[in-house]
Amino acid sequence: MSLDMTRNHRLTALLVSLFIGAAHAADPLSLHEPQIRALGIETATVGEADQQRSGVYPARVLVPNEQMRVVAAPVAGMLEMLAVAPGATVKRGQVLARLASPQALELQRDALQAGSQSALLRQSLKRDEQLFAEGLIAESRLQATRAAASQAAAQASERQQGLALAGIAPGKLGASLALTAPIDGVVLEQGGQLGQRVEAATLIYRVARLTPLWLEIQVPLGVAATLKEGMPIKLAERDISGRLIAIGRAVDPASQTVLLRAEVNQGAAALHAGQVLEVEIATPAGTQQQRLPAAALVRHDGKTYTFVQRSSDEQGTSFAARPVRVVSQGGDSVLVEGVQAGERVAVKGVSGLKALLAGVGSD
Repeated sequence: MSLDMTRNHRLTALLVSLFIGAAHAADPLSLHEPQIRALGIETATVGEADQQRSGVYPARVLVPNEQMRVVAAPVAGMLEMLAVAPGATVKRGQVLARLASPQALELQRDALQAGSQSALLRQSLKRDEQLFAEGLIAESRLQATRAAASQAAAQASERQQGLALAGIAPGKLGASLALTAPIDGVVLEQGGQLGQRVEAATLIYRVARLTPLWLEIQVPLGVAATLKEGMPIKLAERDISGRLIAIGRAVDPASQTVLLRAEVNQGAAALHAGQVLEVEIATPAGTQQQRLPAAALVRHDGKTYTFVQRSSDEQGTSFAARPVRVVSQGGDSVLVEGVQAGERVAVKGVSGLKALLAGVGSD
C-alpha cells in the first residue's frame, strides 16, 4: 500500500473517531475545509450535467416491415442482366434483372402443353354433347369425355398459376425471365452478381419505401414508465421530429432499458436505414427522477444513500445522508428518486463520507 493511501486511511479513521459518540446517524456530517480536502470530496449539482442533453437517448433507424419487399429468384437459373445497384430509385414494374433458367423453360413448355390439351378436350366435349343429343353415342362416353375435359382444364390452370408465381409471362417460350420491382422505392441491398448461378428463393434485390421511417430507441425503464404513445420526439441537434408509436414491455436484462419505437415523417429523407443517432424525448412535467453518477451512491444498512450538501460557509460544509430509490442503471450513471434538480451532492470522496456515516451509526 502506498504512503499516500496509508495516510488517507489513517485520516479517515481519525475523522470517524471524532464523530463516534458525538452525533446520531440522522444528523448532518459537518466537515471543515481541511477535512474536505483530505477526503477528496467534490460535489456536483443535480441535473446540471444533463441541462444541455436532457432526455437524450440512443436510437437506430429502421424501415417499417410493411414498406420492404424482396425480389428473389423464383426458379434456379443464371443472372444474365442486372439493371440497378443499391441506392437506385425504382418504380413498380420496372425490370431490375433478367434470369436465364432451364427450369423456367420447362414451366413454360408444360403450361403450353397443358393449355393445348385442355383446348383439344373442350372441342371433343362439345362434339360429344352434340352427338349424344342426336342419339349417336352412349351417355357413358359423354361422361368420360366430360371428366377428361375437366381434368385437363384443372391441370392447365395449375400450370398457369405456376407461371404466375414464378413471374413468367405465358406464351413466350425461350424468353429470359424478367424480375421487376414490386413497389416504388429505393434499392437497399443487392444479393446477386452478374453471371452468378442462383437457386430458387435466392435474394437478388431488397427494395423499400423510405417514408416514413422508424426509430428504435433505448431508454431506462424508469423513463419508459413516464411515457405514452403519441408523445413527440426530436432528433438531437437536427430539425427532424416524429412521435412514439410503441413502448416495449420487455426489459433488456443487461442494460435495464426498454425499447421504444417512433415514426418519423418530417425529415425522413435525410435519414438512412441502419443509421445510429440520438433522440430527445421531453420528460413529462412533475417527474421526480434524476440522474446521478454511480459513484455518488453508497450502500449502508441495506439502503442506498447519497450525500446531499446542506450548507457551506466559512465554518465548514455539512452533508446529509439521504436515502434514494434506484430506478435504473446504465453505464456509469444511475436514475434515482429522492433528490431534486439543483441540489448539490457529493460525487467524489464518497467512501470517506460513508466511513463517517458508518462510524456515527455504530454509536
